[in-house]
Amino acid sequence: MAEAVNQLKQQVANIDKMLAAVAQPFKELDAQVEEQLVQLAVSIARQLVRRELRMDPSQVIAIIRETVALLPAATRDVRVHLHPEDANVVREKLATPTADRAWTIVEDPVMPRGGCRVTTDTAHIDARMDTRIQTIMATILGEERSDAGRGA
Repeated sequence: MAEAVNQLKQQVANIDKMLAAVAQPFKELDAQVEEQLVQLAVSIARQLVRRELRMDPSQVIAIIRETVALLPAATRDVRVHLHPEDANVVREKLATPTADRAWTIVEDPVMPRGGCRVTTDTAHIDARMDTRIQTIMATILGEERSDAGRGA
């Protein structure tokens, strides 16, 4: 009887090993599918943002306001680097800032549309669209991976 139990235990152990070996490719496939879905979501997000900016280019003003608001209150000599077309829209739609938080527009033809860089003597904030999307995706992937590590 003891020999039969040992044989059954050995067979169960062998079956467990085979099941683990079969499951491994699926785990790798899940990671690949997840990565491809993230890339698809990023591509869709970029297209939607570009479409929105074409329809209402003044949305870049909100990005500027959000980015400038990240600076300490005492910050002076704020420069907002924009694509020349975005700079024209901002000049048309927004009165020149006259408060203590005044900033200067710097046209940068290399800057992609729909984002900005804010610089001061002591700070640099990159608010380009691609940078913002990458930050969001890194946050999402980081949360998903940490959830997976906890067994969620």
